[in-house]
Amino acid sequence: MTSCYGIIPARYASTRLPGKPLVDICGKPMIWHVATRAMRCSALEKVWIATDDERVAESARKYELPCVMTAARHPSGTDRVREAAGILGLPSDAVIVNIQGDEPLLEAAMLGELLAPFEESDVQCATLATPLDPVSDAQLIASPNQVKVVRNLRGDALYFSRAPIPYPRDGATPEYLGHVGIYAFRRQTLERMSALPPSPLEQLEKLEQLRLLENGIPMRVVTTAFRTCGVDTPEDLEFVRREMERRAG
Repeated sequence: MTSCYGIIPARYASTRLPGKPLVDICGKPMIWHVATRAMRCSALEKVWIATDDERVAESARKYELPCVMTAARHPSGTDRVREAAGILGLPSDAVIVNIQGDEPLLEAAMLGELLAPFEESDVQCATLATPLDPVSDAQLIASPNQVKVVRNLRGDALYFSRAPIPYPRDGATPEYLGHVGIYAFRRQTLERMSALPPSPLEQLEKLEQLRLLENGIPMRVVTTAFRTCGVDTPEDLEFVRREMERRAG
């Protein structure tokens, strides 16, 4: 398989959780947890933090984590990853993983699962999803904060939505898949996505990945048994802190 690299976009500013990449979790900044966990994935040749803020870069240097400075204004983390790939001069045929900087419970094995489909030459991009139980995960399924995805028989995404999909009209029990926001792209596909304007459904649902589907670019969806918790709010942060303490104990 071609060479694979990880890039962690880390924007300091956050409306709901200011300074999010540097919030303390068990004595280390969140970005440290994400980067060190990603570096455990043997399929990745190297992992970088991509930031626009000197405070994040200084923290990366302190912990000897590779870091690249990017422009201050990017509409999305994907655009920051694209710029970083260009600055780093990554090969045109490389597979680049966009690793969310607010996923401190990331497991390295998840990245291996995400990269496995690229052994097929026609796979252009991929993402992860985890099965949701209709009973025990009913609140997640109903929540607009948990994105759901449906796939075709090949395993490619048909649609991502904040709504509960698919809808069981006749009362059957559907397979619900909760999207995990970690992506891998061939570099050419990453460049193509960034060059496209925001698409109508993307703007409606506020889901960037819909830009790919609306432009006919297939995205492979790989199921994983692992679950993470993205840190968007103070409540998320406290949950992650408790979870890490529980695992360490």
